[in-house]
Amino acid sequence: MSVYLVKRLLLALPVLLGVSLVVFTMIRLIPGDPALLMAGQAATAEVVQEIRHSLGLDRPLVVQYGIFLGNAVRGNLGRSLFNSAPVTEELAQRFPRTVRLALASMVVALLIGIPAGIVSATRHLSWADSLLMILALAGVSMPVFWLGLNLILIFAVRLQWLPAIGHETWRHLILPAITLGTASAALIARMTRSAMLEVLRQDYVRTARAKGVAEPAVVRRHALRNALIPVVTVVGLQLGTLLSGAVLTETVFAWPGVGRLLVDAVLARDYPVIQGAVLLIATTFVLLNVVVDLLYALLDPRIRYE
Repeated sequence: MSVYLVKRLLLALPVLLGVSLVVFTMIRLIPGDPALLMAGQAATAEVVQEIRHSLGLDRPLVVQYGIFLGNAVRGNLGRSLFNSAPVTEELAQRFPRTVRLALASMVVALLIGIPAGIVSATRHLSWADSLLMILALAGVSMPVFWLGLNLILIFAVRLQWLPAIGHETWRHLILPAITLGTASAALIARMTRSAMLEVLRQDYVRTARAKGVAEPAVVRRHALRNALIPVVTVVGLQLGTLLSGAVLTETVFAWPGVGRLLVDAVLARDYPVIQGAVLLIATTFVLLNVVVDLLYALLDPRIRYE
């Protein structure tokens, strides 16, 4: 397995290199000049050019990318163009908050999605199956910002049960976690249902039932574990999506994580912060995929890595 792990990590390097190149190029193609934003609209062209030179933005793009890549390899993602704070420190301060929000959202998604999928599969074509799948479809289709704003309106403004913004206590985490985890819960429910329906039709499940094994034991011991392999894939991808897709949720709930930092950086054309944040999210996504691959062997002993 160690050889497989090393191969996967080596294969991740071209992916991260491609991500860094795409992000570096795209943020320089979008309209806006950070030097002009820093100097102000009333600044003269000489002042703007002086700021651009001091930031190194007047160099050829190839040179700028080479400097960024060389520094990134050494763990230096540069400094923010606007507050001169090291990008690594900004990310180190914000990333744990985003991880906390993503993990809480995943807990919400698993607590709702897997039981809903099991109930839907074991009661196939019943009213409960239809209702749960309609709710899952609504959960997948619902815009995150719309759900977040409605939860704030109901539970923070009218009922005043939970705070709308902030991150100090666990109560601040509830509404953002539900908002971010709803779509993942719906997706996990649909995947669990589909995998369970396929497994429940297998011969070994029929054999277990013929031997008189109780239905809950059949579902728990024989069906659920084998149905979890595709679900684990979805959970791993969804966790990466939650980390990268928390941008809207963090903005709606004023959650000071990487997503909100990224939005502020895009609006300010803060190139080093944008590059660092996207590279961090991409690295996390790649590592999560490797972890998911390794979990396969734990769930299914027939899988071997060479």
